[in-house]
Amino acid sequence: MILPNAALTNTFGLQVRAKQFVQAHSLDSLRTALVEAQRSNLPLLILGGGSNFLFVAPQLDAFVIQPALTGIRYTAIADNDVLVTAGAGEVWHQLVLASLEQGLCGLENLALIPGSVGAAPIQNIGAYGVELADCLVSVQAMEIASGNLRHFHKTELQLGYRDSVFKRALKDQYLITEITLLLHRQAPLKTDYDSLAKELAKQAAAPTSAQPKSGLTARQVADAVMAVRRARLPDPAVLGNAGSFFKNPVVSNATANALLQRYPAMPHYPQPDGSVKLAAGWLIEQAGMKGIRRGQAGTHESQALVIVNLGAATGADLLAVAREVRDTVQQQFGVTLEPEVWIIGATL
Repeated sequence: MILPNAALTNTFGLQVRAKQFVQAHSLDSLRTALVEAQRSNLPLLILGGGSNFLFVAPQLDAFVIQPALTGIRYTAIADNDVLVTAGAGEVWHQLVLASLEQGLCGLENLALIPGSVGAAPIQNIGAYGVELADCLVSVQAMEIASGNLRHFHKTELQLGYRDSVFKRALKDQYLITEITLLLHRQAPLKTDYDSLAKELAKQAAAPTSAQPKSGLTARQVADAVMAVRRARLPDPAVLGNAGSFFKNPVVSNATANALLQRYPAMPHYPQPDGSVKLAAGWLIEQAGMKGIRRGQAGTHESQALVIVNLGAATGADLLAVAREVRDTVQQQFGVTLEPEVWIIGATL
């Protein structure tokens, strides 16, 4: 059913009204919605959980489709290997928890990332040393123009840091309907990310710690990841935000070396192609932008990378803070920050 002038709210705590809105629970209803969208002559917007969008204006002149296809299937393909297929409308964190309940490893570092399953490959979500690309097998997507389904193997998706072919060559051509992951009953756990390692050590030293004789479990890693995220990132239900607003910038080796001469303590992470990834949060904090307030918008007092709605900010207020942060970092470091959040209705 098409809802006109539908009120939509996302994790920034902003309410917008979409000219037309459809929540599609099946492939057939999704195809019908796409036909209606074409007839409407309105711009089409595919919306997952809405956790990674900044709506600048209160009115969204678009035909919004939210794929709400659910269901999780488990297919054992070997003693240790299980294929997990999940509908695009599933909540990502619930998929992580469900896989853990099945005794599967592979998603524990990605716990508590907001958003839907269908949005995960578009951003190639990642956290604490793990990316979706590490376990993704394939994606099923529907061609917007025809309604036909196509299966994309991971190798076709050009997955990179917060990037995929769906953000570039295939942008606005396909919408994701389900994904398939390869998880394992036993696998090495990735715990060397600094803040995660510290949290695990803290939990192991706690008087109530009950680490099994067999060693660390995926569930324990997930619990540590959730503890770190909750300590560092504000709860959107309490303080409107979309998590990390900016991507960690990747610069040339020469640029990184020049900055290190000026800032020897600057966190930096060499990449396989010779480039260097920098920590956007550190750059923002060193530029004096951590915890700033501009009316009802600002940056979080504990994590400079997070732009927050302090109560009654508008989308334009939040965008103004993002621009100020970007410009200040550019002036001090000569590094341009790019948004991880999708900005609708304006450009950064």
